[in-house]
Amino acid sequence: MSGIYIHIPFCKQACHYCDFHFSTSLQNKDKLVSALCREIELRKDYLEKKEINTLYFGGGTPSLLDFKEIEKIIQEVSRHFTIATDAEITLEANPDDLSVAQLKELKAIGINRLSIGIQSFFDEDLALMNRSHNAEQATNAVQNARKAGFRNISIDLIYGLPNLSKDRWQENLSTAFALEIEHLSAYNLTVERKTALAHFVKEKKIILPPEQAVIEQFHTLIEQAQKHGFIHYEISNFCKEGMYSKHNTNYWKSEHYLGIGPSAHSYSGLSRQWNVANNNSYINNIGTQQSWYEQEVLSDEDKFNEYVMTRLRTIWGIDVEFVKTTFGSDKADTLVNHSRTYIASGDIQNSKENIILTPKGKLLADKIASDFFI
Repeated sequence: MSGIYIHIPFCKQACHYCDFHFSTSLQNKDKLVSALCREIELRKDYLEKKEINTLYFGGGTPSLLDFKEIEKIIQEVSRHFTIATDAEITLEANPDDLSVAQLKELKAIGINRLSIGIQSFFDEDLALMNRSHNAEQATNAVQNARKAGFRNISIDLIYGLPNLSKDRWQENLSTAFALEIEHLSAYNLTVERKTALAHFVKEKKIILPPEQAVIEQFHTLIEQAQKHGFIHYEISNFCKEGMYSKHNTNYWKSEHYLGIGPSAHSYSGLSRQWNVANNNSYINNIGTQQSWYEQEVLSDEDKFNEYVMTRLRTIWGIDVEFVKTTFGSDKADTLVNHSRTYIASGDIQNSKENIILTPKGKLLADKIASDFFI
């Protein structure tokens, strides 16, 4: 499967924890949409005529575009690529952008999956994160999406927040599952450099919870998801049977994808490319066909390490036979030998075919992956 990611670099306001590329000024929105369409045309051969199975509008806040602008981008993709009839077409959205009327327009132009950035169902948490919506809008957004006919809805939640008690995290999860969503992404609050959150933590204006409390919230997340029939298919992602994110799974399974827009990344199997993370530079360079991206050719070691890092996070794990045929028997044997220590400690399941993390091991995913790196 191949996918296309479209980065929409606009937000109403800056969330305190976010380090993604975006602008709170919509002044150049029209020019940006035109540049996106032009890049789609310029990159039409990148995926070598492969059928497109997933199209993902991320950001930023893609729901700040009106439906005609989104439709224009989808039509441009259709002109230069073959989109599968059953393609997953996802739009990331903020709850305050999702009226029933807006949702019906989005569905009419082909959006068939929503990823709603709720983060919390408590106003206190939303204010701390500087989110643009409130708790009532969060609940209404999912209900409105149902009324508009959406049957593939994902929401985001964040745990590890300051003052997030065990009971409040439980209530967040209970509210989410009561809405009968198909997919849940839940992330531990991460302090990224050069964000407002990093400044507040440094100045001790915000005190993060102790590590043990965050671990307990993660375990509660896993238990409650399982109780409600969700599959824990990637460390931060849970879904009903068959409702996993096809687009993100492309990343974790090392499928090829094209990234369109400022800061977007692309992967061809042989190299990675990343676009300039500046709206004006992106618009100007696309317009004059100057280089708007950088490229890195991947070594065999890079490919191996990326395969290990991404697959280890998933329910499918590292396929030992794939490693053997793709990277060589020596690397497969080394992986198996290294995994024995983690099998003994209960962090990896005991299997000859795949190296898969246990629930306990998921807390150590990055460390275990780095131990397997070349």
